[in-house]
Amino acid sequence: MRSRYTTLQISVHWLVALLVIVAYATMELRGYAPRNLRWLVNMVHVSCGISVIVLMVARLLVRLKYPAPPIVPKPRGMVIGLSHLGHLAVYLIFIVLPVLGFLSMYYRGGNWIAFGLPMPSAAVGDEDLVETLSDYHVLIANISYFVVGIHAAAALLHHYLWKDNTLLRMMPGKRT
Repeated sequence: MRSRYTTLQISVHWLVALLVIVAYATMELRGYAPRNLRWLVNMVHVSCGISVIVLMVARLLVRLKYPAPPIVPKPRGMVIGLSHLGHLAVYLIFIVLPVLGFLSMYYRGGNWIAFGLPMPSAAVGDEDLVETLSDYHVLIANISYFVVGIHAAAALLHHYLWKDNTLLRMMPGKRT
């Protein structure tokens, strides 16, 4: 039995983490961008979001083929249950969040771009729907800061306090 995730799983995990950081940074720092470059900031944000959802779906499919390697030493049942709940939250957030963002851009009804390409939009915008979708997008994004923080803190807790292989299973590098 494997003691680590596959190279593909590890690569996708850290690529998603990087894309999420860039997506967050573009929104948190967009006010510092000159007005004439705001379109670029928005394009980077949207492109990261679309990439995240594609990678999260791919990650789920790969996870079905290659289940998680065992944690050694095995934690208590409650810890495993909380781990599953946390991972479910991460998957849901990073699938739902880009969908809400995509839909809010679509229903604006105007021109928008991702990856430097024009994206489809509704023939007629729906401001009320866009406002609702955007509100949920922002709410879930704010919740995700805490969920990601808990996810990272749990990995460090496993590594430094409980001294199991949870963190090592997802670290890039040489296999031992």
